[in-house]
Amino acid sequence: MRLGINLGYWGLGMDADNIAVAQEADRLGYAVCWAAEAYGSDAATVLSFVAAKTERIDVGSAIFQIPARTPAMTAMTAATLDTLSGGRFRLGLGVSGPQVSEGWYGVRFDKPLARTREYVEIIRKAMSRERLVHEGANWTLPLPGGPGKPIKLTVHPVREHIPLYIAAIGPKNLELTGEIADGWLGIFFSPEHASLSLDALTAGRAKAGRTLEGFDLCPTVNIAVGEDVEAAVDGLRSYAALYIGGMGSKEKNFYNQLTRRMGYEQAADEIQEKYLAKDYAGAAAAVPHDLIDATSLIGDTARIADRMQAYADAGVTTLTLAPSGFTLEERVRALRTGVEALERAGLA
Repeated sequence: MRLGINLGYWGLGMDADNIAVAQEADRLGYAVCWAAEAYGSDAATVLSFVAAKTERIDVGSAIFQIPARTPAMTAMTAATLDTLSGGRFRLGLGVSGPQVSEGWYGVRFDKPLARTREYVEIIRKAMSRERLVHEGANWTLPLPGGPGKPIKLTVHPVREHIPLYIAAIGPKNLELTGEIADGWLGIFFSPEHASLSLDALTAGRAKAGRTLEGFDLCPTVNIAVGEDVEAAVDGLRSYAALYIGGMGSKEKNFYNQLTRRMGYEQAADEIQEKYLAKDYAGAAAAVPHDLIDATSLIGDTARIADRMQAYADAGVTTLTLAPSGFTLEERVRALRTGVEALERAGLA
């Protein structure tokens, strides 16, 4: 099992430290450094900066938002980042959510599965450097009746195939991911509830005549290092409450729905109700201890090593760490503990 690092969103006051974290991960042999985007910093610019400041570690988008760019633009960005980084780019995609898609980008959140499938088809066609011709429900290239003509990408990516990942939570999106992607970007993944994700991913792979062999299962997990497990759990409550309670509307919150499928229906209701009422402290307090512990790496090196073994046994191939804490020292300590735990578990 390999390790990754997730820098999250840029512009939160830790930008200089983020580069130092990426460089330390590079030095320690981490496989990939991911960056996110929502409605602040864009991931492409961040990743180009990280790639310029590192030497070996891959850089990946977790995620590029599908409503933010046309598929041809995403293909151009992926090809450019792969070239600039010397073949170190991984393309992660996601549909975002209805509030951001419609409120920020002005793109209707209609038929996200069909849109994703078509988006990936166009990207792969463009990056293969064949002349781009496509007829679909969302895009027609070239547009008919005008001066447009089939064009092919002028940039030559370093690799013939840039790994493509999809961030997916719901069963149908997971199945699509298994069918058309090279890897999966997960969140709130628990080894004890692995079947909630892996069954659908496996079904999708079967549709494409494949198995999970060679498919990168890549969840992001928080890591909090320390002897006091309860204190570490408390430090992650606000993060969990934000996603379960506030990422999306009451009717469409994919993280809340995942929490329900994991068996925490009552807690999911309480967290969302309090968060949407702006009782953020109450929402955080309502997040179950067991939920945070099951979806994070918490404790000393030995305890974290045991959990890493559970993730490996569940089939995870790249475990991406999101270090808790706001100081560079705390985050670097988490990175180093991650490597020590991986070695202790015999997974390096």
